[in-house]
Amino acid sequence: MPHHPSAGQAARPALRIQNLVKTYPGGTEALKGVSLTVEAGEFFGLLGPNGAGKSTLISCLGGLARPTSGSIEIFGVNPARTPRLAARSVGIVPQEITFDPFLTVRETLRFQSGYWGIARNDEWIGEVLERLGLADKADASMRSLSGGMKRRVLVAQALVHKPPLIVLDEPTAGVDVELREALWNFIGALHAEGHTIILTTHYLEEAQALCGRVAILAHGRIEALERTDALLERFEGRILRCRIASGALPETLLGRVVRRHGGDVALHVEDAEDVAAVLNALLAAGVQVENLTVAQPSLEDVFLSITGERA
Repeated sequence: MPHHPSAGQAARPALRIQNLVKTYPGGTEALKGVSLTVEAGEFFGLLGPNGAGKSTLISCLGGLARPTSGSIEIFGVNPARTPRLAARSVGIVPQEITFDPFLTVRETLRFQSGYWGIARNDEWIGEVLERLGLADKADASMRSLSGGMKRRVLVAQALVHKPPLIVLDEPTAGVDVELREALWNFIGALHAEGHTIILTTHYLEEAQALCGRVAILAHGRIEALERTDALLERFEGRILRCRIASGALPETLLGRVVRRHGGDVALHVEDAEDVAAVLNALLAAGVQVENLTVAQPSLEDVFLSITGERA
């Protein structure tokens, strides 16, 4: 069965980061005093645009990068002081796919178990293979697998030592719908059993559906850190979405653009009166629109508003 945090672990936060600074040689400051706490048992989202510092933060967590200053504690253990002990409590599913092409899937997981000093782990390996839809590939060589299947093995490798804290770094980037479904079912079950999950993703609808709290990281700093529902409520007004069939968005409306992708635009509006004003401005500029909707803001809208990113 999956690892349940011990009483001592459960009493402590799963992760505590205080004033974390990471400066790379040459002066690039990837993290500029990041502080956050993730409680045991949370499903937590770590969001941010490319270059925000998410990968650096995860590298520091996993002991692959050493912080310039500040501290990290994983269930009270500092990875800088006792890296092996801290690493036992965390499983990181990385973005990059790396593997030994000559091992089979099962051998890869046995090898990973051995790295953690775990013998006779075949029952749990079998369960993980089953839950991730890898059972029929257990004796296939790693090099013969598709990209999606290799990604499943990465997830299995991170879970092989039953870590109480699971960090998923863009786990569904470029994967098929079937894997996404299988992965979230398995991760959801692990979360229900007491595991703490930290998710980084560019699919913000996933984060909105799954994460109880989110931190938004931009330019190496935390720009927002609160419950997902509270973050959505903080965004005043509504979002008007439409497709521009012909014409160009008038300059007077450019300041309202939350997101723009080809002819599809999302504009910030305050209320019904404001919606009418926007439609009148479009009409006056000779812009033809279709597929018009007005709705509550999504996490993506809030994210773009906070980070100042324009998708």
